[in-house]
Amino acid sequence: MRLRGKTCFVTGAGQGIGHAVAARFVAEGGTVIAADRRFPASAAPGIVQVELDVTDPAAVAAAARAHADVGVLVNCVGYVAVGALLDCSDDDFDRSIDVNVRSMMLTCRAFLPAMLDRGEGAIVNIASVVSSVMAAPERFAYATSKAAVVGLTMAIARDYVGRGIRCNAISPGTVDSPSLHERWAATGDAAAARAAFTARQPMGRLGRAEEIAAAALLLASDDGAFITGTNLIADGGMSL
Repeated sequence: MRLRGKTCFVTGAGQGIGHAVAARFVAEGGTVIAADRRFPASAAPGIVQVELDVTDPAAVAAAARAHADVGVLVNCVGYVAVGALLDCSDDDFDRSIDVNVRSMMLTCRAFLPAMLDRGEGAIVNIASVVSSVMAAPERFAYATSKAAVVGLTMAIARDYVGRGIRCNAISPGTVDSPSLHERWAATGDAAAARAAFTARQPMGRLGRAEEIAAAALLLASDDGAFITGTNLIADGGMSL
C-alpha cells in the first residue's frame, strides 16, 4: 500500500493512462480525485470523479482550493495533432500548447503552494517519447508541446528540489488507448493503422496503460524519493 495516507489528484482520468493511474493509486491505498471533462469509463471504488477543464485557470484554482490536501499530482491530459510544420494550422498549434503544456502549468501552479506549505509533494507529468527524445513523422505540434512538458518538469524540479517537492515526467511510446483507437478509425483503415503503429515498437506490441501507471506509482510514492527532474522513458524500445 505505497500511497496509504496520500491524496492524489489525477487529470485526464476519464480513460486511457489517466484512468489506469487512478485505479492503480486507489489499489495502493491512495485517496484519489479523478478529474476530466467527461467520464466514459466507470470509476473504481474509492475514486472521486470531478468534472474539470484543465485549460480554465479559474476552474483549476477552485479545484486546488477544494482539495488542498493533495500531495500527489499526476497530469495525464493530452491532445495529438497530426501533420508536419506546413500542415499545422495556428489553431492546431495553439490547442497543442494549451492542452499539453499550459494545462500542466496551471495545475502545477495551483497545487504547488499547499505542497510547499507541508514541505512535501510529488508531481508526475505525462510527456511522450515523441518530444525532445525522438521525432516521429507528422507530429510537429505534438512533439513541440511534449518537449515543452519535459522542460517544464525539469524547471519545476530544479526550483523546488530544496523544499520537499519532486517533479518527474514519463515519456511513453505507443500505448493502447481509446483515443488511439479513434485515430486509427479516422484513417479509414483501422487494421492497417494498428499494424503500422505496432510495427514501430521494437518489442512487437503496444504499451498498456497499466504499465505507464506502474511507472507513475514509482515516481509518486516514497519508492521514488530520490528521483526528481527525470524523464522516465517507457516506450518498448521505440527510441533506441
